[in-house]
Amino acid sequence: MLEPKAKTKWLDPDVIAKRDAAVTWCKHASQFSTSNGGKEWRYILIPHDAIAENMTLAGLAEHFIVEKATT
Repeated sequence: MLEPKAKTKWLDPDVIAKRDAAVTWCKHASQFSTSNGGKEWRYILIPHDAIAENMTLAGLAEHFIVEKATT
């Protein structure tokens, strides 16, 4: 799951809450999916100013993946 967000909003309480909910959702989706032959889900929060024509999804994921919820 990819979410571009203005870098200035990253510390906004709503953004943090949504990020943590998305990480939890991806964890549950991964558990179900992988137990049924599917793929793992991951959440990637991308700062808007990091998106450029020369970036790949793999490159963005490597730098901006959110591994676990903070709460």
